[in-house]
Amino acid sequence: MATFFLGVGVLVAGGVGALALARTRWASTVGAGGAVAGCALALSPSLQALLGRPVDPVRWSWSIPGGTLSFALDPLSGFFLLPTLVLAAAAAVYGHEYLRASAPPERLGEAWLCYNLLVVSMALTLVAQNGVLFLLAWETMALTSFFLVVFERDKGGVRRAGWTYLVATHLGGAALLAMFVLAAGAAGSFEFSDLARLAVEPSGFKGLIFLLAVVGFGTKAGFVPLHVWLPEAHPAAPSHVSAVMSGVMIKTGIYGLVRLLVLLGPPAVWWGWLLVGIGVTSGILGVLFALAQHDLKRLLAYHSVENVGIITLGLGLGTVGLAAGMPALTVLGFGGGLLHVLNHTLFKGLLFLGAGCVLRAAATREIDRLGGLLRRMPWTGACFLVGAAAIAGLPPLNGFVSEFLIYLGAFRGAVGAAGAATVIVPALATIGALALIGGLAAACFTKAFGIVFLGEPRTAAAEAAHEAGAAMRGPMVALAAACVIIGLLPRVAIRVVLSPLQLLTHEFAPLAPAALADMTDVAGMLGAAALLLVVGMALAALARRRLLRGRVVEATVTWDCGYARPTRRMQYTASSFAQPLTSLFHPVLRTATHARPLEGLFPPKAALVTETPDAFREAVFRPAFAAIGRILERFRFLQHGRIQLYVLYIVVTLIALIAWKLR
Repeated sequence: MATFFLGVGVLVAGGVGALALARTRWASTVGAGGAVAGCALALSPSLQALLGRPVDPVRWSWSIPGGTLSFALDPLSGFFLLPTLVLAAAAAVYGHEYLRASAPPERLGEAWLCYNLLVVSMALTLVAQNGVLFLLAWETMALTSFFLVVFERDKGGVRRAGWTYLVATHLGGAALLAMFVLAAGAAGSFEFSDLARLAVEPSGFKGLIFLLAVVGFGTKAGFVPLHVWLPEAHPAAPSHVSAVMSGVMIKTGIYGLVRLLVLLGPPAVWWGWLLVGIGVTSGILGVLFALAQHDLKRLLAYHSVENVGIITLGLGLGTVGLAAGMPALTVLGFGGGLLHVLNHTLFKGLLFLGAGCVLRAAATREIDRLGGLLRRMPWTGACFLVGAAAIAGLPPLNGFVSEFLIYLGAFRGAVGAAGAATVIVPALATIGALALIGGLAAACFTKAFGIVFLGEPRTAAAEAAHEAGAAMRGPMVALAAACVIIGLLPRVAIRVVLSPLQLLTHEFAPLAPAALADMTDVAGMLGAAALLLVVGMALAALARRRLLRGRVVEATVTWDCGYARPTRRMQYTASSFAQPLTSLFHPVLRTATHARPLEGLFPPKAALVTETPDAFREAVFRPAFAAIGRILERFRFLQHGRIQLYVLYIVVTLIALIAWKLR
């Protein structure tokens, strides 16, 4: 792992160098260059582990009780490191130009230091093999991302988003601390190799460990209702940081959950039911709340909740398959879920980078203040369209492949379960949820792309927008190309998930190879169908061109109800486009509508504005934290400012802990 740690060292050196060169034009160059070089170096051993070639683990002694500096690269770590390092490097290239124009020069050094340390902490989280070391890397990841979220701390909304994120991530961290303490107490060690002994523990104890993991890792991943920090923090951060947080940082929660499934051994069937239930809830509610948003980055943040729900559906099906002894369901569920981890990294990173280009060009994230950007920003518009089609699960792009595998697993589970309700019910729930999610996602991104990039500019800033520079366009083009390549050649992507799948399906050693081969064959058929679709579209375009050759082709306005010269106000807004669907789901969304209706034969003005606050934040967390605040107010007398009494509190606490330990 020497090359991996060399990459980590380069990342740290790049961040420290950027801080030392703050206020100079070299700060961004050194920070971004260190990020790209460090990610490239660390990627090599990660790919080696992913391809099944052994990488020597590292273990050093450490003076912290229960902790050792234990690191290892296995196929599961290598798989999650692949999207993490690739997107982090692409976002660093993008951020070099993005921050140069939008960030105060005196803050560039701290921005790149925190960014590089965030990448380092994510990488160390994925290779840590000791619970104490894992928690240390996890906490470093939380703190560095917090400082990036509040980078534009002069804005009140940004500070509020940062504190929301900090509270949420530490509540999740508390659950993980309890999980590791209980697990280490039973296994006798914090080492992951020793935690594998939990497989023989009673099912009730393993169930408690699993529930704590769902809360702890689910807070980071954005499971509903633990997602409330996500639509606050992601829009507040710089766009390249939003891409990394949404594209890969939340996936560390998925990694932790998958790693625990490997350590705990044979699962109970209710674990799979719980994951499927979380996936259904997160997927449907995430896309519904996204559909009601007017802020482009906030819309994308809710789609992260949706796609984490899709990933969790796959993991839930795989867990049900493990418990029920169905290798085909296990392989397709886990395979689709893991592949969607990779796919979501690509198209969500692409979409956030595209949103950053829009924000920089038009100085707003409000969808209703944009429009007509495709003619002014063709590269950004084309890349955003690819990402929008991919996230909606449309062929021939990568999102379709992973969702189809989960669909196929659910269908086979429903058909091949021989009447077992424990399999049929979650399989049917998955099919219904994926169908609803796909339709709503297509409607949502029709709204987002149509109102932002098509039509006429709604403001002077949108009319004056211009294309981003090469350093910002390049990463978007690369990510868009990856979405297309995986959609056309899914067998290549399937090979990437084979090694981690073998870890998850170790109980089916005699049968899993057949299921893995079946999934590979399905991917081959999907690739052939995608290529045929592309060829058919190309032939249709060629035929149209030949038929119109020599003819006069003109463009004119539509009839538009008799208006010969429509103005920019005669366009759909985000509110009016989504209103038929948001009104249908009003009991869930609780959308507040502020309308000025048409009055008289010649109405001078009309307006429709909708507002959809997060129902869980307003109805659950805000009242709960207000109640906690009122309770804690009663203990304010303890905080009186006298240092000697504070020291006494510490001494009394230490004596109590020593007495408890000696007992």
